[in-house]
Amino acid sequence: MKIVGIRRTSTSPVEVADLSEDGSTVTVLAGLDDFWADAGTLIARPPAGDRLARADVELVPPVLPGARVICIGLNYLKHVAEGTFAAEGVPPYPTLFARWTRSLTVDRAPVPVPSNEPGIDWEGEVMAWVGATLTDADPDTALAAVVGYSAFNDLTARTAQKLTSQWILGKNGDRSGPLGPLVPAAEVGDLRDGLRVVTRVNGETVQDGRTDEMVYTVGDTLALISHTFTLYPGDLLATGTPSGVGYARDPQWLLHPGDVVEVEVERIGVLRNPIVGNDERRPAPPLG
Repeated sequence: MKIVGIRRTSTSPVEVADLSEDGSTVTVLAGLDDFWADAGTLIARPPAGDRLARADVELVPPVLPGARVICIGLNYLKHVAEGTFAAEGVPPYPTLFARWTRSLTVDRAPVPVPSNEPGIDWEGEVMAWVGATLTDADPDTALAAVVGYSAFNDLTARTAQKLTSQWILGKNGDRSGPLGPLVPAAEVGDLRDGLRVVTRVNGETVQDGRTDEMVYTVGDTLALISHTFTLYPGDLLATGTPSGVGYARDPQWLLHPGDVVEVEVERIGVLRNPIVGNDERRPAPPLG
């Protein structure tokens, strides 16, 4: 199952659908709110709604407008060692920052380079989707609440990111968060088993890591968060990127208009996005 958001027209409400294996059709599961009210049940049974041609709908992230997108920074040891934070070592707790849902987009959507950036940087990741309410959860309970995973690219405006110690500006460029279809957790398995995460730029591999290299696991991180604020169905956790990012290279290598960046995650799929110029910059429409 590959779960996506769709709009039948530009003004239609978002629905959640299963994308066929060949990508030619989608089968509706539920409206967006109804899906996240009972995501586990809807994922576990065959879709029974309208079947539509993929060409007749617009794909959008199946994300609630009020969802929180929480991201882990510095979650792979080799990535910590390659960057400007290497001298600080591995922090005892995960470095967390936020994305807004308006920064998210989908597979094959063009991603613009902001006007004051020399390029943008790739960060191939796995995104975890929360499917149940979590308050003061233990790690096992938190992990069991994950209903699925997606490939994700945390495309980063490094100049903006490094203006201050807070990363939000550089992590929320327009359409800078491409998100692949949600694959049910039962089909993906446990990230601690070590799924391969590969990023390619114009066909050349630039990142090649495994999810068992994570410092902070999904269950531990969600549990930690849940002791400060309640997590709700539809919230998301970006789990961090392996080593190989562009800004840490010598010479530095960033994405420019005309480049194509791909993130491939074992058992989850391939996420592919072209990079375009700032003249094609368009804010994402509201979700929901």
